[in-house]
Amino acid sequence: MLLSVLIPAREEMFLAQTVRNVLENAQGETEVIAVLDGYEPEDPLPVDDRVKILRFAESIGQRAATNAAAMASEAKYVMKLDAHCAGGPGFDVILAGDCQPDWTMVPAMWNLHSFDWRCMACGNRTYQGSRPAACEKCQAIEFERIIVWKPRKGRLTLSWRFDSAMHFQYWKAHHRLPQWKDEPLVETMSCIGACMFLERDRYWALDGMDLGHGSWGQYGTEVAAKAWLSGGKLVTTRKTWFAHMFRTGNFNRDGEGSFPYPLPLEAQEHARVYSRDLWKNGKWPKAVRSLSWLVERFWPVPGWTEADLQEQRQRDGLARTHSVVY
Repeated sequence: MLLSVLIPAREEMFLAQTVRNVLENAQGETEVIAVLDGYEPEDPLPVDDRVKILRFAESIGQRAATNAAAMASEAKYVMKLDAHCAGGPGFDVILAGDCQPDWTMVPAMWNLHSFDWRCMACGNRTYQGSRPAACEKCQAIEFERIIVWKPRKGRLTLSWRFDSAMHFQYWKAHHRLPQWKDEPLVETMSCIGACMFLERDRYWALDGMDLGHGSWGQYGTEVAAKAWLSGGKLVTTRKTWFAHMFRTGNFNRDGEGSFPYPLPLEAQEHARVYSRDLWKNGKWPKAVRSLSWLVERFWPVPGWTEADLQEQRQRDGLARTHSVVY
């Protein structure tokens, strides 16, 4: 098996659409391992030998669900994918063709145009989000959801970063730098947590997803820090893409709902505090590089001042062991 696409899902109405898209666009020996994390989807998943389903009666959280899917895989590569995404044609063989044993890769990311609301009276269409109260053209109140499932060209993202508080940030200026603007493979400081691709053995060598963070927060920062500080790389490819649905409203069938995983403020803050302690204080035991090394590699980094970097150098000095390269 070439690839297992790991899709943790909770209260996701577009899971079946995502699975169908993956199967349609995969060109290698690729399977989907979908985790039904405490729910059953209204739209049944495709009946296909390439689809495995893991069910949990009660939610175990996105990190634990991703680990459970990875444990069920026997493929060379694994790719974590959110349950509201599309993939480019041949994404699996393209990523596998470039991925090095110590790399984590991310396809170029587009925003996903997942659906429109169509007025049943006049046919006017409204971009995805909460169900409109009334049609802006004829004031009718009956609508149907029309699936689009196409990337929004012009909304391309290739690079990300984190600031001195380890908060995830977009970094669109980075891939436009002279050394990267024409390169098919772009080194990126961080990534979004919606998609990542790497060898399955490496996934476990990096300890999988760390449940100490909690279910969801700091996902991309964890992936990035492990990729770089382990001695490897985090690389975005322009050769293929995925498209991610960003929630512009409430997306259940009645036009009401919320983010599928609960995000209480205390849980978000726990993930941030845990992440800062883990990475800034050099507590991940498999690190062979320091956090200040990573910041310096991408310097200058918005959100980091010279004083921030100097403070991190001092922290890294205090945490120094013989196994850490500075």
